[in-house]
Amino acid sequence: MKRRATRAVVLVLVIAIVAGGATVWSARHRPATAPHVAAPVVTVTQPEIAPPAGARVRVQVLNGTKTRGLARRATMVLRDHGFDVVESGTDVTARDTTIVYDLSGHADWAASVAKLFPPARVITRPDTSRYLDIAVSIGSTWRAPPQPFYP
Repeated sequence: MKRRATRAVVLVLVIAIVAGGATVWSARHRPATAPHVAAPVVTVTQPEIAPPAGARVRVQVLNGTKTRGLARRATMVLRDHGFDVVESGTDVTARDTTIVYDLSGHADWAASVAKLFPPARVITRPDTSRYLDIAVSIGSTWRAPPQPFYP
């Protein structure tokens, strides 16, 4: 019985010595690292898409996909470009392609919004309520840009 205990102690000591030696060897033979240089900032340039100066373009955003939170992401994109998103929600109709509805007869406003959601179609559908200028139904082909990290 005493022999087994002695063998176990010797085995543990040998393993500890080998592990320590490997650690020292890898620390000494690690390649020298260059000083840390920050990666260059790459900005994605997108054509300046904004509503006309002095105009308040009211937009409704609907999520026409099964992806949760896509209407919120589209709302952030539109607001970043200066559009006034007054309503967002879920579309009852599932869509593949994003559809931008021109509700106020301003085809140029709808076309500029459609550029933010490629590939998108613009459909003119006059609305007499004048509450909304544009309605956007997000389709599953639109990929939201990566979200910025706000700590």
